[in-house]
Amino acid sequence: MPTYTGISSEAFRHPLDKEAEVALRSVPGFDLIASKFVEFIYERPQYVYLMGNALQVGPRQYASIYHVFRECVRDLDIFPEPGLFVSQNPQVNSYALGQEHPYIILNTGLLDLVDEAELRVVLAHELGHIKCGHPILNQMSIWAMGVASMIGELTFGLGNLVNSGLIYAFYEWRRKAELSADRAALLVTDDLKSVMKSMMQLAGVSTKYAHECSLDEFIRQSEQYRDLDQDGLNQVYKFLFYNGGQGMMSSHPFPVERIQYLKEWNDSVEYGEIRSGHYQQATAEGSVNVKAEKSQDEVEDLRRQIEELQNQINRIKFK
Repeated sequence: MPTYTGISSEAFRHPLDKEAEVALRSVPGFDLIASKFVEFIYERPQYVYLMGNALQVGPRQYASIYHVFRECVRDLDIFPEPGLFVSQNPQVNSYALGQEHPYIILNTGLLDLVDEAELRVVLAHELGHIKCGHPILNQMSIWAMGVASMIGELTFGLGNLVNSGLIYAFYEWRRKAELSADRAALLVTDDLKSVMKSMMQLAGVSTKYAHECSLDEFIRQSEQYRDLDQDGLNQVYKFLFYNGGQGMMSSHPFPVERIQYLKEWNDSVEYGEIRSGHYQQATAEGSVNVKAEKSQDEVEDLRRQIEELQNQINRIKFK
């Protein structure tokens, strides 16, 4: 497997990811959400929860998974090494959290479906998110939606704290951020078929009938989906499906679209240059710059923040 010593996330970040982040940060309300997020949400409670309710992966716990993970960390030149946990959850999913001390969570439902090559794709994808500094923005978007839900205005008017434009911008960015993480997976595996196969798994592969699923057929399906754009009405439907047309907005691009983006990049001069060792070197990583004040007494500081958050919830509930 190729190793990209000193590589910067800017070497592989998708232009649509960058554009969507700039647009998100310019939406009124983003700075307020950022300040409240930093004030009330910390990595420590989530880490405590995982330590109590999941298995921490290491040399003597899921050793084979840890071995693949260490190789992916090396290949993307990520330091320090993020944490890795396995959660008892049948949903086929994985995700990355944290900023100062990031970590990845793998659901057992995903591990029961993938082989080692596909596991490498998943781990490299999540590490790509960490390399690009995505987790902090992603957690902010989830928190913003939680605030909106608490207020009880989930449709188009989301109260004074969260406006509909900001929610749309968050979801647009989340979808585009996946394209950068997919590129990281391709860089680490150097195997387009393995990455596309992992997309097919997300789309609808059954463990029992996996032997009847064809990657070639899935690729043909993606081309047929792309051809649907020849009809303008189909483009409208696609937009609606992404933006709440089925009752909720989509946080990920459709798998058939993701493999089209990957195929284009796999054939690009840019990808060839990176594989040959010509890529932008890392300086300072991270995609969102939000400063957090650290208290001298963390226990007292956490108690004060929980009390303030409870007061804010009470004010909203009894308005």
